[in-house]
Amino acid sequence: MTAEYSLLWIHKEVDMTERRSTVVNVVNTTYSNFTSNLAKRRSAEVPVASSPMTTRWRQSQAGDVTARCFGEDQSTTDLPGTVLKMTPDKETVTPGSYKEPLKTPNKGSSETNNSALQFGKAPYALERGWKDKVASKGPKCLNQLFSTQNVAQQVNGSMQLCERSQCTWKGCSDGVRDKYFQRFGDINYSILQPEAKIHLTGLRNDYYLNILDWNCQNLVAIALGSSVYIWNGDYHNRIENIYLSLTCNYISSVSWIKEGNCLAVGTSEGEVQLWDVVTKKRLRNMLGHLSVVGALSWNHYILSSGSRLGRVYHHDVRVAQHHVGTLQHKQAVCGLKWAPGGKLLSSGCSDGLLTIWPHDPGAHTQGHPLKVIHRPTAVKAIDWCPWQTEVLAVGGGMKDGCLHILDINTGQSIQTSSTNSQICSLTWLPKTKEIATGQGSPKNDVTMWTCPSLARSRGFFDHQGRVLHLALSPDQTRVFSAAADGTACIWNCC
Repeated sequence: MTAEYSLLWIHKEVDMTERRSTVVNVVNTTYSNFTSNLAKRRSAEVPVASSPMTTRWRQSQAGDVTARCFGEDQSTTDLPGTVLKMTPDKETVTPGSYKEPLKTPNKGSSETNNSALQFGKAPYALERGWKDKVASKGPKCLNQLFSTQNVAQQVNGSMQLCERSQCTWKGCSDGVRDKYFQRFGDINYSILQPEAKIHLTGLRNDYYLNILDWNCQNLVAIALGSSVYIWNGDYHNRIENIYLSLTCNYISSVSWIKEGNCLAVGTSEGEVQLWDVVTKKRLRNMLGHLSVVGALSWNHYILSSGSRLGRVYHHDVRVAQHHVGTLQHKQAVCGLKWAPGGKLLSSGCSDGLLTIWPHDPGAHTQGHPLKVIHRPTAVKAIDWCPWQTEVLAVGGGMKDGCLHILDINTGQSIQTSSTNSQICSLTWLPKTKEIATGQGSPKNDVTMWTCPSLARSRGFFDHQGRVLHLALSPDQTRVFSAAADGTACIWNCC
């Protein structure tokens, strides 16, 4: 009995040793794959984000931790990401005319499609299944892949029309305007009342984002947290919601195509999505960026997107191989605007460089800009003059505080006026030949400037926080403003 018992014990020991060896092999195989992927990323043309490297399936859960509400003129942190391989798809896509069959995106594809109204359910299911597969390989492997990381909480947004007589929102009924005029008694220009006031929840107080746009069909798109809200500019009511809470931490930029119902959406995870707001379907998801997509601008069928890693990608939305050009900056891209004729592109960065690029969708990283203009602060508020080519309006940041009209041929200012505050946003008003600027402390107002003298003509005073975003209506008679205090106003500017 003793010999048999000893033999049985030896067999058990051998069996346990083989099991330990199997677990170790699983871990070693995973680490080998990890080092192989790391070597591929180092040899790739795109920049590799600093450690810890976060894969796209972890980004959707961990969110964008480092992309906090940067104060203007502070340096931004490059966000972690992963290198994506571009592979062709079989179908081409045209916004507004594409009817997409339900299908699962292929592994390694540079683009994913989803026609469900609830954003990201299919991708989330894929990610969850992949994690379950990894988890089955052992707890040690799981701990290596899912290292401890602070998870940013997602904020659900909302929009509510202000009923002034019955509104209980803080700031509506406590005499804010009266207190303001008691504090600033040097206002010698006309003051306008808002046509409508809207209370917002989930608006990010981030100077570097561009999350408001007004299209030709009088629809306003504004990003609140991880959702996009569509507001009817005629009837002052919300008509649609687009939710991306399962696939991104927050939405960082929006831009309507010039004609039609196609809305481009940039996310904190580096995705650029196209949505048809009428059919409530996502047309396509264009990957490639490794960090927050803070700026978008259309030039016919070319969509340009800028990220906090300094890359500007040109996307031809008509074809499956959408990535047709790249422009390189050293710091975060926070302003991006195509000229009305589509021949010039202006880009502003957090390092104070305003760059003018030619129309060249096939440009590579070696492409040279037409002009680089140095500014004293971050360049975010930029807009081309609609009636005079090669003239650009630029708003200075906190250290500058001036509105500049620039001749891009010489790089010199045609006219300059001081605002004594941070200019967060601006837009030209073609009907009145004016410029509207959204400003920060101390007044947090919207000011109208006559051109070319840049004299103050009118002002809007209903915000208590800096006016981060401005958008002009399609008939060019109204301005939509959104401020950091969670209020939005529609003003009649004609």
